[in-house]
Amino acid sequence: MSASPYTCILWDVDGTIADASPGILPRLVETLATFGIDAPDASQLSHWIGPPLALSFRDFAGLDEASAEEAVRRYRALAARDGYAASVHIYDGVPDVLRAVQAAGIPQSTASTKPENQVIAILEHYELLPLFTAVSAATTGPAGNHEGKDIVVGRALERLAAAGADISRPVLIGDRHHDVDGAKPFGIPVIFSAWGFGDPSEAEGAIAIAESAADLKALLLPGS
Repeated sequence: MSASPYTCILWDVDGTIADASPGILPRLVETLATFGIDAPDASQLSHWIGPPLALSFRDFAGLDEASAEEAVRRYRALAARDGYAASVHIYDGVPDVLRAVQAAGIPQSTASTKPENQVIAILEHYELLPLFTAVSAATTGPAGNHEGKDIVVGRALERLAAAGADISRPVLIGDRHHDVDGAKPFGIPVIFSAWGFGDPSEAEGAIAIAESAADLKALLLPGS
């Protein structure tokens, strides 16, 4: 077993494990078109990836709450049509980190505001699901549209604890300020994944920035 400063690892998914933007962005454009809204350019749409989708439809598209809920429903219908793992790319080196952490005996869980069925589909498709002790993500249905990072982080800790994991020294890996903010109520440190969708300024409050998967592995398993 390799020594680690952490007893369990929580992972964001979009922008940390997986780049789903090749599928996400066209579906956002198609959904916005059904409301007669012109699509922003790709650089603006990338900011949608990370926060709960209903929040993005309100904040970035100006939809009211009811319309935002309907937009999420339409978006998810498109995702189901396309296949949840379609056009998803797993970031280089990340599977090696996941396998090294598991080999070191450190429990892992996702902590994603992406719907849980989509997270499971992606991890199953890339044969990564067995590396996780627990999976935590947003619940399906309208309530899940509003579940922020703090909700899924709390759920991840509960599920890890229920599986017998030591949750006394967790760490969260993520690429947006939502990850830092969501971990804060639990006193969980965050390692910022610089390869994701977040602006560098969003790393404020993180304890470290990993520029690559190799950097991340060194932070999680020093000396390995």
